[in-house]
Amino acid sequence: MAIKRMNHAVLYVRDAEKTYEFYRDVFGFRVVMEMPGAKFLQAPDSDNDHDLGLFSIGDAAAPSDAGRGTVGLYHLAWEVDTLEELERIANALRQHDALVGASDHGTTKSLYGKDPDGIEFEVAWIVPADRLDDATLEARKSIRPLDLAKEQARYGADTEGGIGISV
Repeated sequence: MAIKRMNHAVLYVRDAEKTYEFYRDVFGFRVVMEMPGAKFLQAPDSDNDHDLGLFSIGDAAAPSDAGRGTVGLYHLAWEVDTLEELERIANALRQHDALVGASDHGTTKSLYGKDPDGIEFEVAWIVPADRLDDATLEARKSIRPLDLAKEQARYGADTEGGIGISV
């Protein structure tokens, strides 16, 4: 049997409560279980038992050096249903001073952010398979700045995105 999908990720954070508040305020995650020093969060439309586990390790914890001086995870990535939702998240990330990038990968339109501990994540809308054309597929070979207004005009703000990789 093959792996079907990712079920959850567990993050070591300085303060699980503070980090939870960020994921709640930006994405709408909710606590589904907690214990001292740990919170288990579920995304609003998820059917996973939980999507993120947060474990407090204290304020003295050093920032991750993954990718700069050590190996490690670069980022987590989530999908949204519409470009309208991607825009809402972009605005929420700006309000939290957590938006660090926005890229057009051709078949995906992506935001990049960092949580209070500097852990990076991606949020993407995927072009539906029936909207793919040669230009969109060719654009996967480069990364350009994301023009969200242009993409909404092209695809529609409320057009449901593809699932996984649009092929």
